[in-house]
Amino acid sequence: MKELIEAASDVFIKAFSRQPDFFFHAPGRINLIGEHTDYNQGFVLPCAIDRNTVLAVSPREDNTVCVTTADLHNTSSQWTVQNPIPKSERAPWSNYLRGVCEQFLSRQLPFKGMDIVALGNIPQGAGLSSSASFTVAFSVAVNHLNNFHLSSRQLALICQAAENQYVGCQCGIMDQLISAAGQAQKALLIDCADISYSAINLPQDAAIVVVDSKVTRGLVSSEYNTRRLQCEQAVESMGLQSLRQASIADLQRAKNKMHPLAYRRAKHVITENTRTLASAEALKNGDYQSLSRLMAESHQSMRDDFEITVPPIDFLVEKISAILGEHGGARMTGGGFGGCVVALTSQQKAPEIMQSIGNAYTDKTGLKAEFHLCVASDGAGMTQALPA
Repeated sequence: MKELIEAASDVFIKAFSRQPDFFFHAPGRINLIGEHTDYNQGFVLPCAIDRNTVLAVSPREDNTVCVTTADLHNTSSQWTVQNPIPKSERAPWSNYLRGVCEQFLSRQLPFKGMDIVALGNIPQGAGLSSSASFTVAFSVAVNHLNNFHLSSRQLALICQAAENQYVGCQCGIMDQLISAAGQAQKALLIDCADISYSAINLPQDAAIVVVDSKVTRGLVSSEYNTRRLQCEQAVESMGLQSLRQASIADLQRAKNKMHPLAYRRAKHVITENTRTLASAEALKNGDYQSLSRLMAESHQSMRDDFEITVPPIDFLVEKISAILGEHGGARMTGGGFGGCVVALTSQQKAPEIMQSIGNAYTDKTGLKAEFHLCVASDGAGMTQALPA
């Protein structure tokens, strides 16, 4: 992260003709298992990764927020911290932060402005939650500079509400919470019904390999919101409040009352909750054989019942699974329709994945996959000065 901080500082000096006073960061995430369960009040099992958004920040005396993003050719946007905060068509990326501002104000938490430079190394559009990282880093900066003393959970809820109500993506709480509250060398088993979580130690020899398919997608304009609506339709057909309350038996009894697509979406969520709890137990025991089976079943369910995978992703999962056998698992991770594959295996097996898949993938798809060997990392925080 030192390189990101140094680079953000350089851009800040050029943009604002002074040194930044603070640095804040928030990590991206990888979800080991539990896909599209979060907004259905189910279980997820993500970990924060060592890829971050960094903000170089100095407070202002007025109530203007001025942000320059070094990731987008030093594009800038500014707005006043007062309701209502208009959306930006020229800098749509700024709407994520504008929405966070509105959420603080709606909680009767007004704050002064800031000069900010944002820079990150999370691949955008790959399903590693670069947008959640962006909002969480900003919320941590607002929280710290204004002495609000909000918890990681409260900041995650603010950021989720900003995406839901301002940006228009009906995401669950997982991305924001793991970015805010992640723990090094651990995954978090998150209960999205009450937003409680418990830390699950990863096996000592565990390696997390993330394969970016380079098939990009945008959740707001994709089928994400449609899937959420279909899940809600299934819940209504069963007379329940959420799919978290449903069993397969409940689903079967109501099958004739719901659209076939709603049935299949609900089937994925219900079975995925069971797989997620079982995977947490397998992690505790270092049981790669069970993880291999559970992650394979998760991917099949996303492909066949939830229909959010694409052929290049399916190809990657098939090839990686063939290499791993029972020594780890592979599945699509993220919202779907492109993005990344995650493989959880031993450190001994990880290099083989990274060395063996690339050429075959390019031959098959014409795309060049990007491989990341990731480490489970701590959540968002502050660094006051450049590291020595």
